[in-house]
Amino acid sequence: MSMDFRNKVALITGGAGGIGRATSLAFAKAGARVVVVDRDAPGGEETARQVRDAGGEARFVAADVTRSAEVRGYAQAALDAFGRIDCFFNNAGIEGKVAPTAEYDEDLFDTVIAVNLKGVFLGLRHVLPVMLRQGGGAIVNTASTAGVAGSPGLSAYVASKHGVIGLTRTAASEYGHAGIRINAVCPGPTDTRMIRSLEEQSAPGGSNSVRERYQSAIPIGRYAVPEEIANLVLFLSSDLAASITGGQYLIDGGRLASPAALRSFAAR
Repeated sequence: MSMDFRNKVALITGGAGGIGRATSLAFAKAGARVVVVDRDAPGGEETARQVRDAGGEARFVAADVTRSAEVRGYAQAALDAFGRIDCFFNNAGIEGKVAPTAEYDEDLFDTVIAVNLKGVFLGLRHVLPVMLRQGGGAIVNTASTAGVAGSPGLSAYVASKHGVIGLTRTAASEYGHAGIRINAVCPGPTDTRMIRSLEEQSAPGGSNSVRERYQSAIPIGRYAVPEEIANLVLFLSSDLAASITGGQYLIDGGRLASPAALRSFAAR
């Protein structure tokens, strides 16, 4: 058993940057052919270009993960390009806005749920039949530490990520007999566009002080980097994790182990 993904196909949503880009590059480095999906066409094309420049093979598919026809389309595009889907990183997500629950905009709440939860459901809905036909596969859904704990000011995000964990557990129990493993990763604060957006919302014009406070409250003293999340995704997708399914795996620098850290953060 190994982390060798030669002759395998990896499908990654939210691949235009951050964790999705890092994971696309990591899968390619490990030998996989990669299909990058995002509604951000320039960013997604750039990820695919970086994979090719590094000697890998990649295709980009523009898609809105909230629309069933487009999700069906990205799954079919992967089949058209490479004939199968062995690994699916169901990763696309947005943060929404920071606001108390009683003040949270209803339309924005619906949008966050549509992208983060319905998008994951639709990914499962259209990729699982492919894996059933081919006799197996590995799926990793992106949840968050906000999927296992509250996060003041982010009611929509927290609700969506709790839902992702529920979907993960349910689908894993349904499809384990078919050789399909389904797990969730739960990143804590990670050095991406999302955490910078949340810093800025928490202290407009003064996000550096927010960053310092957030990082000082993490037991390891820093944010994760996207490549560290990618490493966990690859492990869970690999043969090394052959008996692991239905789990949710924190990668948060010890944040949820520390009550003081929990009080110091508004969000992932």
